[in-house]
Amino acid sequence: MDRPKGVKSGIKEFCIVTGYNGEKIREQLSDGKKHGVKIQYIQNDQWTKGNAISVLKAKNYFKKPFVLLMADHNYDHRILDRLLKTKIGKDECILCVDNNPKDHLNIDDATKVRTIDHRIETIGKNLTDYNCIDTGIFICNPVIFDALEESISKGDEGLSGGVNVLAQRNKMRYLRLADNFWIDIDDKTDLKNAERFLCIKLKKDTDGPVSRILNRPISLRISKAC
Repeated sequence: MDRPKGVKSGIKEFCIVTGYNGEKIREQLSDGKKHGVKIQYIQNDQWTKGNAISVLKAKNYFKKPFVLLMADHNYDHRILDRLLKTKIGKDECILCVDNNPKDHLNIDDATKVRTIDHRIETIGKNLTDYNCIDTGIFICNPVIFDALEESISKGDEGLSGGVNVLAQRNKMRYLRLADNFWIDIDDKTDLKNAERFLCIKLKKDTDGPVSRILNRPISLRISKAC
């Protein structure tokens, strides 16, 4: 991690919730000044529990809409660019979903989503009736925190539990991807898949013949992923 995800989309303030090996992230990113941004860190000593706990640690930091990103997801910044331009109601949240997942994604481990009209109907890893995949890219209002507290009180410590609470209230919208790259990197296999896919993407469709023959092959050869 050389800089916080979101910098390329113009985000200037970040809250990073850390747990295991959190000091390594602090050492790498520091206070964000070298990237022209401000970074605050929130320590979650309950990091072995569900990710809803991590999100709740940030409850007192947000009174307005905010972007929520998963640290182990990599994605095309244009997804976030588009999300930031999407209007959101004061009591709503929006999740980016992928209704055409690519082969590099581990669908068995992915969080599935079923949508209806312009909203999310339900979400969960074990759904068998679904029409898209959760990308882990959200824009949220503070209502998400109350929803998470409700789902945790019922024994669900996952972020999807809070999403389902909002979905039951018709307050969980979705935004479909426009064929953009993203990946959830959980293990070394996922990392290799991401490297291979991004390597292929270096061969841009917009490259001219000189770039394809000279510049781009050089770029590919010096990349360890290739």
